[in-house]
Amino acid sequence: MTPPQAASAKEPAQTQPDEMEKRMKIEIREIGIPPRPTILSEIEQETAKDEPDFIKLAKLLSQDVGLSASLIKVANSPYFSFGKKVPTVQEAMLVLGLKLVVQTVAGLALQQVFKHVPNMERFWDSSASNAQISSWLARQIGKKWAIRPEDAYTFSLFRDCGIPVLLSPFPEYQAILAQANSERKLAFTDIEDQAMGINHAVVGADLAGNWLLPEETCLAIRHHHDAGIFANESAIPERTKVLVAISHLAEYLMQQEAGRGQSCEWEKLGTACLSCLGIDTDQLQSICDEFHTSRQGN
Repeated sequence: MTPPQAASAKEPAQTQPDEMEKRMKIEIREIGIPPRPTILSEIEQETAKDEPDFIKLAKLLSQDVGLSASLIKVANSPYFSFGKKVPTVQEAMLVLGLKLVVQTVAGLALQQVFKHVPNMERFWDSSASNAQISSWLARQIGKKWAIRPEDAYTFSLFRDCGIPVLLSPFPEYQAILAQANSERKLAFTDIEDQAMGINHAVVGADLAGNWLLPEETCLAIRHHHDAGIFANESAIPERTKVLVAISHLAEYLMQQEAGRGQSCEWEKLGTACLSCLGIDTDQLQSICDEFHTSRQGN
């Protein structure tokens, strides 16, 4: 997980740990989950028709300059483009397909909802990259479980959406994130639970549910730091496990490309994720090589 950049406006150390924990545990219950943007409902109503009107959809999306520009940027990314850059929303829809357009817009709308949260550029870029790489991985290895690229894309895009929800009212949460990111034994969410009695996975699953994302996506968001889901006796559906595993593998590929070492999350969950996906060491290397080759070709 790529954390947001630390804000300079308020240092966590200025608040005593016991006071911060007490305040957060009391106020966390009062955090409101942002409502589902109206544009998502409007787009879904049109795409649900037997013959969706692409021109109408393009006009709808073009009403928001930031949204339409971001959609074109996604369509032109190396994970989706076919070498020819698309200049319009309508062409972007043809490249991505209607289902992926809806899910991409949902992720972009999520970013707009939290535009008031400072220093989040690195976080959003990381979420978008993870989603795109997860989509690529789903095309390579997801067919066995009928995991579609758009399924993997949506989950990874929303996987950490609970983080901006918590950062919005609690700048002190930045310090908890830093601690959780460096933890090598306890689960990431355990650190959050100890500090404030709730974690971003639970909050994110609630947001995804309110935004009407698929149940398996919500379940994967809730458990994406839980190594126990990969145990043989786990009641978590296989497809949910695979979504989580693909997303962590995507993060591993991101870090390899950036030249950084394995994250603490991969150290804790990597072996279980590879086992879930049926990938051995040689196959992992082949996937890494294929990924880097695909990146160099764009």
